[in-house]
Amino acid sequence: MKERFDYIVVGGGSSGSVAAARLVNEGRRVLLLEGGYSHRHPLLDMPPGIFKMINGSKYMRYHHTVPQEHLDGRVHDIPQANVLGGGSSVNAQVYMRGRPSDYDEWHEMLHGENDYPGWGWADVLPHFRTMEGNNRFYNELHGADGPLLVSDPGHINDMSRWFVQAVQALGEPFNPDFNGPKQRGVGFYQFMNRRGRRSSAAYAFLAPLAENPNLVIRLQSRVRRIEIQNGRAVGVTYRDARGIDHQVYADGEVIMASGALVTPQLLMLSGIGPADQLREHGIPCVADLPGTGENLIDHPEVPLIAKANGPYGYYKQGVGWRMLLNGIHFRLFGSGPILSAGVEAGAFVNPADPESEPTIQAFCVPIVYLDRDTLDLVEDTYGLTITTVVVKPKSRGYVRLRSANPDDMPLVSPNLLSHPDDARAMIDGQRFFIRAFQATPLAERIERISIPDPNDLSDEAIMKHCRRFVKTNYHPSGTCRMGTSSDHMAVLDSRLRVRGIENLRVCDLSAMPNINAGNTNAPAMMLGSRCAELITGRPTTSTSQFGHRLSEQGDMSVATIT
Repeated sequence: MKERFDYIVVGGGSSGSVAAARLVNEGRRVLLLEGGYSHRHPLLDMPPGIFKMINGSKYMRYHHTVPQEHLDGRVHDIPQANVLGGGSSVNAQVYMRGRPSDYDEWHEMLHGENDYPGWGWADVLPHFRTMEGNNRFYNELHGADGPLLVSDPGHINDMSRWFVQAVQALGEPFNPDFNGPKQRGVGFYQFMNRRGRRSSAAYAFLAPLAENPNLVIRLQSRVRRIEIQNGRAVGVTYRDARGIDHQVYADGEVIMASGALVTPQLLMLSGIGPADQLREHGIPCVADLPGTGENLIDHPEVPLIAKANGPYGYYKQGVGWRMLLNGIHFRLFGSGPILSAGVEAGAFVNPADPESEPTIQAFCVPIVYLDRDTLDLVEDTYGLTITTVVVKPKSRGYVRLRSANPDDMPLVSPNLLSHPDDARAMIDGQRFFIRAFQATPLAERIERISIPDPNDLSDEAIMKHCRRFVKTNYHPSGTCRMGTSSDHMAVLDSRLRVRGIENLRVCDLSAMPNINAGNTNAPAMMLGSRCAELITGRPTTSTSQFGHRLSEQGDMSVATIT
């Protein structure tokens, strides 16, 4: 007997969880296939827990880039979630949508065809607002009743406060809401958690459906190919944890939500992609789409690190007696460092033209924070890291097949900072935030700036520093981008449908025609919601389309997993 569902969602991350939940709440029977593990783990649930896992964990899958020639041959990591809820289960939980101009740019790139559904700010805002359960804002930009719990930081370290004050001393305004009318300024982020518990896509959207028989979730079930018959996606083949292959079928559509690195890989393994590349691997081409895997966009991040002159920040707060004391404090009083996601404050600035839209986002991390391949280059002690991120990068990379074997991870080349405009913006951002280290009241708590060398801030010196330390901001996007019919590199039409193949859509960050300015997790959820809307034809009008909101202290299990 063939196992059949109305819809098959490939990938149980942020976008896939939302798409599956909305379809189930519309009465559809949905199979959600996730290659990773259950999200139920105490370190994943508590806001700062991921810092104990980021450099090695089964909940992360580590893609290694091909050698980056413009970075002196360096190979670096791009961690991706390997868990139900995807990035929302393992990220730093910053709630950020981007700015209205990001989506109005999408509109300019996509409009003009008869069935164009609209991708401007006015079109996507209802999805953000309906999903959101904000603990402070409730207005035309923010919702308070949605299942995704968005909160102010539960704990703020003194280092974060001093950072905010120091950036104000440089002339930047305090911004109480980075998702508000203006993005520019310095302030405190909001986070997808509440009272010390993460509000991931798995908790917010799937957990309320635990008793709904229309949702079937299978973990450690990695899809190997999409089954295509006569130009139509009819199902998928996946391998379970025992190594057994299964075929399942969709009477409706197959929805790809495996992320910007794996979704294009699966399309190519299934014969959808650049015909010449597919031939090299002996894969018959069923749809020649040369843009598949191209247009890889990521936010480049470069750290600035200073050593503190006292016991400031979160150094050693997660080990030994300090960890025990923090745990007891949280259990007794519901407060303390456990309520922090590890990053509390940030800024959006344009060092070259302060009145124009920001070019740089900054994160204030009250520890020495480095990527795996640079951990031993800076003393691990009491300190502060400010990471500078180019928010609208022009650099583009690619994802390509390593082989025709689905077990082989794809070849990934992000090309971070390869475009001269990105390099220029990063240099300006580094110089600006070095000044923050030197401004009151932060300067009084800094013993020395460790990297880069504050005595040589020439373009050449800063770029040498950037080449050694640049890393992903964990936001790969754009590898199956939407576009008009005249765009031969567009993999999807404006309704997220794969060109040339019926009943196949993509709803993850690979669909982005360009990346948003800021963190990408909330936009990923928006894409999942929008995909369900385009399938069902029912606009987002109420939180009930995502299932009933759980009590903040209620059961957070997902009981429909098989």
